[in-house]
Amino acid sequence: MPEFDLVVLGGGTGNVVASAAAEEGEDVALVERGRLGGTCLNRGCNPSKKLIHRANVAETVRGADALGIAASVDDVDFERIVDDVRTTIRERAEAKAERARDHSNVTLYQREGRFVDERTVEVDEGDDGRDGDGPGGERLTAETVVLAGGSRPTIPDSIDGTEETEFLTSDEALWLSERPDRLVVVGGGYIAVELSHFFSQMGTEVTIVGHGEVLVDREDPDIAERLTEAYREKHELHLGHSATEIADEGGQKRVTAEADGGEEIEVSGDRLLLATGRRPNADTWNVSAAGIETTEKGFVETDEYLRTSVDGVYAIGDIAGNYMFKHSGDKEAEYVVENAVRGNEEAVEYPGMAHAIFGSPQVASLGKTEDELAEDEDFADDEYETGTFAYDDTALGSALDDQGGFAKVLVGEDGEVLGCHVVGPEASTLIHEVSTAVAAGADAATIAETIHVHPALSEVVQGAFREVCDVAPSGF
Repeated sequence: MPEFDLVVLGGGTGNVVASAAAEEGEDVALVERGRLGGTCLNRGCNPSKKLIHRANVAETVRGADALGIAASVDDVDFERIVDDVRTTIRERAEAKAERARDHSNVTLYQREGRFVDERTVEVDEGDDGRDGDGPGGERLTAETVVLAGGSRPTIPDSIDGTEETEFLTSDEALWLSERPDRLVVVGGGYIAVELSHFFSQMGTEVTIVGHGEVLVDREDPDIAERLTEAYREKHELHLGHSATEIADEGGQKRVTAEADGGEEIEVSGDRLLLATGRRPNADTWNVSAAGIETTEKGFVETDEYLRTSVDGVYAIGDIAGNYMFKHSGDKEAEYVVENAVRGNEEAVEYPGMAHAIFGSPQVASLGKTEDELAEDEDFADDEYETGTFAYDDTALGSALDDQGGFAKVLVGEDGEVLGCHVVGPEASTLIHEVSTAVAAGADAATIAETIHVHPALSEVVQGAFREVCDVAPSGF
């Protein structure tokens, strides 16, 4: 049984740990059942945002007439768009694998693997027809194991017909060779929002069925409402309805959904996307065989040092469930390198943690929403202030935004930034001003009083903080 200094399970965020450990001279085994790069590179953040960029270009061209520019989208080469992105992603994944194979301190097991004991992992031989590479059919052991096993799409048990009916998840929807004429999307979260935007700008008619009363209902309510209004103008929305059944019907995919009051609807399309969330892969790695404790939702439990319940085993990324973002997973990888590889004890922190949704309009968020503050016993309505500022009230924003975009901030009595939420162009970039400020310990007044470039979109965020802090006259 091969013994290593470190075994890393998962080649996405785990690849960061494996690489750092190998550079420090440790003998590392890296186990990944698919291509290196994990969900983010191969079927998540990277390909989806590359595809969405094409959608943004198409949307900009279609809207050019409003700015006095005669332009039109005469054709969308859907197959070429997908193939170009697929080729780029595959090349990057293969380059990662080649670098891992070439490193003298790394043994890459590009095979299925699972725990069989506390710090022992069995790796398949790879004779099942899978596109695997490297050695297999062995049991690996190490004093230290880092579990970065990721997550996968959730298929709700509450929906009948999933065994008999063909459907897409986000894993497959990114790689269609033929554009659907009509797509039904079940779900109202970020995946549903992003992929609905992509397909609609490619020319697909999109129908969204979501159980929430608004899209992205975990976002601040004002932000979610604005996004929903924008999507209602472009797509057929059936919100407040839970899908109960899917079926094939004459070459079409039919979705039956029911409202809380019992009202039932049916919608159909030539393709169906179930965008109903993601679940951790703890079960596929067979963590129970190692005695690793999990939560009710299946996430691996970790302490502040990212240690699991088993001595010498750490967990990071989606499988640990602290945050399900690539950027938080990468930050956790840094801490695990310190703790598991270098022998330190540094408690993980997430200063200025933000996230973004790359729909149209974009959404970005940091900190608490108003709904969360309302549920927090430490806060009453008069213990924080709210400031908003519209894109239209800035020189550049008024030229770019026609969807009612704005920034909203929530500030405590002592000036602490409790939350910042943006809906509109480049929201994913604008949020970083606040993220950096919060990480550095700055208060709301510091952001409000910082000199901002004029005329830049960052004035949208500054305007919201100025409103709360009541600083600087702006003239008539």
